[in-house]
Amino acid sequence: MSAALDALPSRRTDTTAGAAPRRALRFLTAGSVDDGKSTLIGRLLYDSRAILADQLDALQARAGDAPIDLSLLTDGLESEREQGITIDVAFRYFATRQRKFIIADAPGHEQYTRNMVTAAAGSDAAVVLVDITKIDWRAADVALLPQTRRHALLANLLRVPSIVFAVNKLDAVDEPQAAFEAVRAALQRFAAEAGLRGLAGIVPVSALRGDNVTQPLQASWYGGPSLLQLLEQLPAEADEPGGALRLPVQYVARDDAQGVGQQARTLWGRIAQGSVVPGDAVQVFPSLQLAHVRELRRAGQRVERARAGESAGLVLDRQLDVSRGDWIATPGSLRATARLSATLAWLDTEPAQVGRRYWVRHGNRWVQARIASIDHCLDIHSLQPVPAHELAVNEIGRVTVELQQALPLQTFAQDRTAGALIVVDPSSHRTSGALLVDALH
Repeated sequence: MSAALDALPSRRTDTTAGAAPRRALRFLTAGSVDDGKSTLIGRLLYDSRAILADQLDALQARAGDAPIDLSLLTDGLESEREQGITIDVAFRYFATRQRKFIIADAPGHEQYTRNMVTAAAGSDAAVVLVDITKIDWRAADVALLPQTRRHALLANLLRVPSIVFAVNKLDAVDEPQAAFEAVRAALQRFAAEAGLRGLAGIVPVSALRGDNVTQPLQASWYGGPSLLQLLEQLPAEADEPGGALRLPVQYVARDDAQGVGQQARTLWGRIAQGSVVPGDAVQVFPSLQLAHVRELRRAGQRVERARAGESAGLVLDRQLDVSRGDWIATPGSLRATARLSATLAWLDTEPAQVGRRYWVRHGNRWVQARIASIDHCLDIHSLQPVPAHELAVNEIGRVTVELQQALPLQTFAQDRTAGALIVVDPSSHRTSGALLVDALH
């Protein structure tokens, strides 16, 4: 463990006797291009000693007498190294004495916003970097960069539970206290206007120098936590197993070991919400048939309980017609509908158009759908809805969608899994958008 981590104040850890283990925190870094996202992750990995010796040797050899370029730890594609930008989402892992972390380094370019949405959809937190050198913090009305606003809005729309703003590159300004306070006030105004639900903190950092990343900032004007200290205390969605059971069926397996005519069918999938124990009543969608859980399996072994975030196999007490794409849920907790209102984050260069047909994926089921109407588009600068007849790339709007087949849906505000659909262009097969259900008709 690094000296930086050794300097952290001691707190109750995962290994304390009698303490329930905390789930790994999945978080993404977002923000505008060149805000320092990859460098910040490199700093976290470097200070937590999560870099292999051969990787570190290669970076030192490449740097020569210059400081190590920590961004190269995540920018692994050849095209990323050539252009000096992040293109694809890179996942990295590290751990402290307090917690384990899974990091997603999302691109900052508008062209790759779809990759940021992909990373945000499964994250417990979003760290949105703000490059203070790109902001006129002395202005009476401090303006944030459009991509900073867009990424924060997308994280909010995708209901990422916690959002942290990291004001970066404070080492590059003459008056760090005044600069940080001005930008912090602008971020607080934006958060209030946008209705950001999960704002967990605004922290000053210097990813390049390591200030306030893994240990508190040594400055009289800031007495808050370091970024790592804040992340260690954030809740993970998997820590809250409550709610109705949601299990999208991915695979149906047949166990022939019991003899002809007595094959047990195991319904496998990853539990999206809630928990299940043998004896629980469940309902299969879309057939609406009811049954009870006879056995519960994980990794080939019988278990007495499975919870959200775990892959499990359910053996029912009745032989039902269940296939990939069906849902298993607490009876009466889902509602099948073929018409819905939703927030649509559009990610394709080909605009979304009224009447156009697409494929949508809900869980593991594919159905055809059409956009019945586009109600409005969100202006990310004014945060006000404006009339629109189509949605261009990276625009966010409210739409009405008609499905060819009724699906068991829930509003996204109540369920991040059952309330989300992926939109795919049938001709190009590109992922075109993300639908977040607002209301069921």
